[in-house]
Amino acid sequence: MSIESTINQLREELRQHNYNYYILDNPTISDYEFDMKLKELQDLEEKHPEFFDANSPTQRVGGTITKNFNTVVHDFRMYSLDNSYSKEDLLDWETRIKKLVDGDVQYTCELKYDGASMNLTYQNGKLLRAVTRGDGVQGDEVTANVKTINTVPLQLKGNFPDRFDIRGEIVLPIAGFIKMNEERIATDEEPYRNPRNTASGSLKLQDSAEVAKRPLECLLYSIKGNSLNITTQFEGLEKAREWGFKVPNEAKLVNSIDEVFEYVAYWDEHRHNLPYEIDGVVVKVNSLYQQDELGFTAKAPRWAMAYKFKAEQVSTTLNEITYQVGRTGAITPVANLKPVQLAGTIVKRASLHNADQIEKLNIREGDEVYVEKGGEIIPKIIAVDFTKRPSDSEPTKYITNCPECKTELVRIEGEAKHYCPNYNRCPPQVIGRIQHFISRKAMDIEGLGGETVALLVNEGLIKNYSDLYDLTIEQVIPLERMAEKSAENLINGIEASKQIPFERVLFALGIRYVGETVAKKLAKHYKSIDALMFASSLDLITVDEIGERIAESVVEFFNSEDNREIINRLQSFGVQLEISAEKLANQTNKLNGQSFVVSGVFETVSRNELKKLIEDNGGKVSSSISSKTSFVVAGDKMGPSKRTKAENLNIPILTEQAFLRLLK
Repeated sequence: MSIESTINQLREELRQHNYNYYILDNPTISDYEFDMKLKELQDLEEKHPEFFDANSPTQRVGGTITKNFNTVVHDFRMYSLDNSYSKEDLLDWETRIKKLVDGDVQYTCELKYDGASMNLTYQNGKLLRAVTRGDGVQGDEVTANVKTINTVPLQLKGNFPDRFDIRGEIVLPIAGFIKMNEERIATDEEPYRNPRNTASGSLKLQDSAEVAKRPLECLLYSIKGNSLNITTQFEGLEKAREWGFKVPNEAKLVNSIDEVFEYVAYWDEHRHNLPYEIDGVVVKVNSLYQQDELGFTAKAPRWAMAYKFKAEQVSTTLNEITYQVGRTGAITPVANLKPVQLAGTIVKRASLHNADQIEKLNIREGDEVYVEKGGEIIPKIIAVDFTKRPSDSEPTKYITNCPECKTELVRIEGEAKHYCPNYNRCPPQVIGRIQHFISRKAMDIEGLGGETVALLVNEGLIKNYSDLYDLTIEQVIPLERMAEKSAENLINGIEASKQIPFERVLFALGIRYVGETVAKKLAKHYKSIDALMFASSLDLITVDEIGERIAESVVEFFNSEDNREIINRLQSFGVQLEISAEKLANQTNKLNGQSFVVSGVFETVSRNELKKLIEDNGGKVSSSISSKTSFVVAGDKMGPSKRTKAENLNIPILTEQAFLRLLK
């Protein structure tokens, strides 16, 4: 047998043994025999580098050093999940679903593992890359570290698609976490706080050999791709198992919401028997066709819901109430607590939200308070133990002046929060706005982080985000922890941000109430910052989904002479403050004022491409039929109840081809 054949045979044997041990939990050789085969393969690969394979079993031991993790855009966006906390929430969700889809609905119930979300891309059966969730649109590539996880197959088995993404959770089993902490305590090191944070932190270690020492696992739950030949979520789980992935067996296909409740109740009681931490259950509409019909909101799929188990509670002492200033000037009172262990972490602080919340809780410094983690993540105070209140306690008096710049606070009628009106001179507001401007979803300036922004402001180098474009390498090199290469990267990142499209620049400006979605609508409607700048409140509220509050905020922003000056400077630097000619060429107002519902399966264009065509030509896409619907675009398998509703309301039904002719 040739050297190459021997190497390939060893690789295949080791892959099968790895699968037997980690996926099937049924080893067929001893650990010693496995290690001997692995060493034999390592020796052969070292002597014959011409036969290198990035997905060889030897790559699992790590050793790759990654100093900077590249940012990668996901092929398919990774959405968050909406949360529910009661049966009533799930029933409301089911009611919404049944209004939007026809026929019976089955559900796949899965456990919600508490770890770090991961997107794995496979091409021709080999692991191409592993990318963290990030902000859902893009994340950090951590392929070298993920290759060390034995439950991530490097080479697939069976009949798999040419290219696809599979999503899962990187978790640290409880037994492995306890063992790691025992070893750290034995060497006088600080123990890790909880499995989730330890798993997440492991993925960003620079040395993959260190990651290989941690007993991480990857539990898979969702396949994304084109032409997958899969029709349901549950079928996808079964296929993933066949291809060699570790898919939890606890997933269950059910036929009614009552069966969902039974699944939730069972695992709420038995979750502590699992080898991993879970914080709830995920319920998904099983049919991928129905999922496609239901679509997404701006943040989450309509076809899935996370049911969160009741949060853990503890009591502790409220030592002091302090106040934070946000980038919009909003004041947030913060409870500084006697440190307490809660759901695996030490909690020292919790938001009190606003003056109304303080009054509602009747909370005072020195009180014994009950704290829980909302969604097991964010600490919040839920009540005061009045039986333990000190006799000399004083009612809480909400501050009247900004804790940073001492300006008198204002409270707008109908709003819960107090605000510092010193918009352009209050340091936390200035720093916060620039940090928002450079953030990933906004200008995404590489080489510039929040701490550096604070340094630049405190050193007097910048006073607002337009000043960034005046910075030079010579100015930033003297900053703390700033080397010449870092300074070059920062200036290059600022220069590159001039190519960010108008809708993201508009979001980056930090206009109150103008989030990503609103910024896109305003950019599309007005086409340029100049047109938007001179729009009146009455004009603005004619834009789809722009209400009075948003309109007034936009007008107020552009009425500020300081803000207009900043916009003028951004224009002079070449920042994109209008929709590009290329993008405008693909947009028309042919469908202006018309609302469309898209239903069914299409041949010439995909459902998403069809929706984009509607929006690019000035139309609005809605998820449900009403008297305000202008047209229904119907493909194959359109639900009969939708067709009946459209006919009863006398709404024209267009075929795919008729719609495309309408555009021409």
